[in-house]
Amino acid sequence: MTDVAVLVVGAGPTGLLLAAELKRRNVDVLLIDAHDAPLAWDRATVVHPRSIELFDALGISEPLLAAGVPQRLARIHSHGALLGDIDLSLSGSRYPFNLGLSEEVTERILNDHLEALGGSVTRATRLVDLAEDADGVTATLESGGVQRQVRARWVVGCDGFRSTVRTLAGIGQEGEAIEEPWAVFDATIPDWPHTHEANFAFLDEPPVILTSLPDRRWRAYLRPSAQDSDLVADVLATLAPYLPGIRFADVTNPTRFRCHSKVAQAYRAGRLLLAGDAAHTCSPVQGHGMNSGLQDAWNLGWKLALVANGLCADSLLDSYEAERRPVAQKIVASGSEADSAMLMNEAGRLARNAAIRDAFSDPATRHQEAVAEAELDIDYGASPIVVPGGILLPTAGQALPAPLEIRPADGMRAVLRGLYHRPGHTVLLVGSTTVAVADLTTLQQALSAQMDGTLFEASFALTAHGPGAHGHAGIDPSTADRLGIGGITLFVVRPDGYLGLRTEDDHAAALLAYAARLGAGAPAAAAVELSAGTAA
Repeated sequence: MTDVAVLVVGAGPTGLLLAAELKRRNVDVLLIDAHDAPLAWDRATVVHPRSIELFDALGISEPLLAAGVPQRLARIHSHGALLGDIDLSLSGSRYPFNLGLSEEVTERILNDHLEALGGSVTRATRLVDLAEDADGVTATLESGGVQRQVRARWVVGCDGFRSTVRTLAGIGQEGEAIEEPWAVFDATIPDWPHTHEANFAFLDEPPVILTSLPDRRWRAYLRPSAQDSDLVADVLATLAPYLPGIRFADVTNPTRFRCHSKVAQAYRAGRLLLAGDAAHTCSPVQGHGMNSGLQDAWNLGWKLALVANGLCADSLLDSYEAERRPVAQKIVASGSEADSAMLMNEAGRLARNAAIRDAFSDPATRHQEAVAEAELDIDYGASPIVVPGGILLPTAGQALPAPLEIRPADGMRAVLRGLYHRPGHTVLLVGSTTVAVADLTTLQQALSAQMDGTLFEASFALTAHGPGAHGHAGIDPSTADRLGIGGITLFVVRPDGYLGLRTEDDHAAALLAYAARLGAGAPAAAAVELSAGTAA
């Protein structure tokens, strides 16, 4: 019988990322998939800005960006007119665009990343049964008609909407099937008159969404007019009033499919956990499905590694559901609403169009739509492992704003995120111009004395007095103001880039309290001297 720390079932984007996150934290993981080879084509396309930032944190954004096409706008039309734009430059992300590429390309990049870490996918292998006891889980696997057993301490189901793990765990789902079917095909559009760096929604009858792909191709999503309708003719009928004479060429991958709007009733049952489509499924209209699954893996990976490595109690895993399930509920509800808004009678469409025009005429609403599209509106402030923050922003449960420049001791420019893109937690002490640099140094030394490098990986001190003072890095006073720094602020940045703690007072006690929330003992960390190299 094989023994592993974690068995991950399903090698789609969620499973690949989760396995890689465990491998880079030295967790023994077995990743299985029922298919005998990676999928040659998948209907999902859009990678949102928050997911691109995730790839950047892992150092694999370059192949992703090289493979895809930027989608800077989402243009919404109906009744022959433009209703409004979602402009992703308003999102605040350093990647102010969605990225258009087919999901199998994203999978290849993640698979290459996993293999670079020494991991791999065991293919043509399916999960048959699970038996849990106090010490672990015995999984029965089948490959080529032969069954074998694997002993794992934890099992994570990343195995899609029909998840075997979810079924064997006895976890139900809340929600409903989406009644009206969808369809999709890929094609080029000769003589396309508009930008290719955008998505185009036409909320007519039948509804059509065009998403841009590399090589000036498009993926057309539609609600077919009939069960056996000509999909290309359906789309052309909708587009004709906007683009007379439009035609498609080199049509490939015509596919009909049905969707569901459901969320698992729990993300954990003992030693069994769910992520990605096994935990939630939504309408494709907003493109959140794959992206939300990636964020699940990003959230769960560091937590499961701490538990599997014996550094934190398994109660830490309860925070995964507490943080990610509300996000899924919000996305599923929003997708259901958008899905329903596509299929209305004439009076309903006119009222909907008026509401969309009004919304996009409001600058505040346009900004909110861009932030939501980029998936930058996620807040974990209600999480049980987040130390409640005050009124100053950014606060615990939020991500640090980007980009923020710093100056290491040698005066070279760098970015703050370069300090906390690491597998473990990062402690940041930031002092304003009202704080003597010597006091900042004393506090950093005191905190570092109680850290041994297992929970908190690194600590840095930044001062608004400028770089070089006592060897510390500098930040501009304007950056300190943007962070709300008035004295000395302690930030604890989690491995997923969110703040677990922000405090202006009782820094050492607050650090102890945060470690306790994670189910760890005394905080364990290592101080790292900030240089140009570590900040890059």
